[in-house]
Amino acid sequence: MISGFWDQLRDEAIAAGKKEPLLANFLAASVLDHESFESCLSFILSKKICNDLLPIRTIRDLFIDAFSSSPKIIENAAYDIRASYERDPAIETYLSVILYLKGYQAIQVHRLAHFLWQKRRQEIALFIQSRNAEVFSIDIHPGCEMGYGIMFDHATGIVIGETCVIENNVSILQQVTLGGTGNDQGDRHPKIRSGVLISAGAKVLGNIEIGEGAKIGAGSVVLNDVHAHTTVVGVPARVAGKPETLSPAETMQQNFLEDKPEISR
Repeated sequence: MISGFWDQLRDEAIAAGKKEPLLANFLAASVLDHESFESCLSFILSKKICNDLLPIRTIRDLFIDAFSSSPKIIENAAYDIRASYERDPAIETYLSVILYLKGYQAIQVHRLAHFLWQKRRQEIALFIQSRNAEVFSIDIHPGCEMGYGIMFDHATGIVIGETCVIENNVSILQQVTLGGTGNDQGDRHPKIRSGVLISAGAKVLGNIEIGEGAKIGAGSVVLNDVHAHTTVVGVPARVAGKPETLSPAETMQQNFLEDKPEISR
């Protein structure tokens, strides 16, 4: 996948430079001067989160080491680009995702922080988390586990706790919190299964499970498990029906009124 994907990304950068010559230098430095997707992504992300005390070269070396040690990170990054491209009707190219979508960029920075956290390099992992939050206004604890095909749409204000697990092909919108309910230690954050859509402003709290293909309505507060392929909405959240598709994360349909009504037994 990576080879064809990288070729398309370069072709899009060339086309964009011809269409808007003012961006030619930017596109060259960000994409066209690089020999691989790994090099390109590490440059873009390092440029975003470096500062005077930890320069771009140092941050970039961390990314390159992570990509080399765990190739799945770069594979997941490619799947994440495709997820945003396929689910966001405003996105017309892969190039737009990697260059301009802060939700995508924040996910990839988190993948580095999580890699470092697993290597017991907690201090640098927390530094990367801090820079992620400062630059993108998205706060993800380095301990959070993420699968592939993750999309953060708009993304501002997303908060995700340490023991949260997010499986594959999940979509999360702005101002969502995946948090705890107090100051308990141990496993205390939500488990988000594959295909889930968490709509804007929802709060999912505690060590609860959001089942595969579930949908959480905008502004909802979820305090209990949600069964697979179930729509919940409200404060506190209650069952409102079933999503029309098996994977609402892919359709991004937030309007729960269009879901199948719950059948009383």
